[in-house]
Amino acid sequence: MGLLIHHLRKSQSERIVWLCHELSIPHDTKLYDRVSLAAPAEYKALHPLGTAPIIQDGPVTLAESGACIEYIAHKHGQGRLFLKPDDAAYADFLFWWHWGNASLLPALARAHSARLSGLDAAHPSRTIAETRESNSLRILEDRLRENTWLAGEEFTAADLMAVFSLTTLRYFIRYSLGEYPSILEYLERINGRKAYRDAMRESDPGMQLVLGPEPPASDEEK
Repeated sequence: MGLLIHHLRKSQSERIVWLCHELSIPHDTKLYDRVSLAAPAEYKALHPLGTAPIIQDGPVTLAESGACIEYIAHKHGQGRLFLKPDDAAYADFLFWWHWGNASLLPALARAHSARLSGLDAAHPSRTIAETRESNSLRILEDRLRENTWLAGEEFTAADLMAVFSLTTLRYFIRYSLGEYPSILEYLERINGRKAYRDAMRESDPGMQLVLGPEPPASDEEK
């Protein structure tokens, strides 16, 4: 059995399909529909973690976005999209590679949870969460004002890790990018990559890509 990507629709596993298209790595993709927003039982049974992404490669079953991306890039892609220690941009690459899931996504999720909880806008917990959210987006805006890609002038795995939180995640965590022109220009560059467009057609056929300033309309707004 070759590389199999188990893709939960509208989830972080879109990154793994995108990686394979960027590196021209042969793979199969099995699609799963959500059940009341969550992964179905069939998906949860694949790995103890039970969340997307999950890949299988022969006897290997692996979860976690970073682990899956590193595994595929190094085992099947000759380490492409990962900068080497002697590269001048190596430190920047390492920071942004980890930042996407370690800082950006949690900041967005915590602010979203604080708003959903009904906390008053002046409540300290909500204020802290929303400040971290805005700081994360401002840090990214500042970086992209001066750089084509997160690690500098070369597209890397750091970009693969960050884009989900700026795009598809906004189906679930609704926030605007209207104040961040450099991030929006960055998303235009992402959409200009054939590998990204092909991967999104494969992983979520028919889904509206979230590349503009506002999130998609909610069911209540349609």
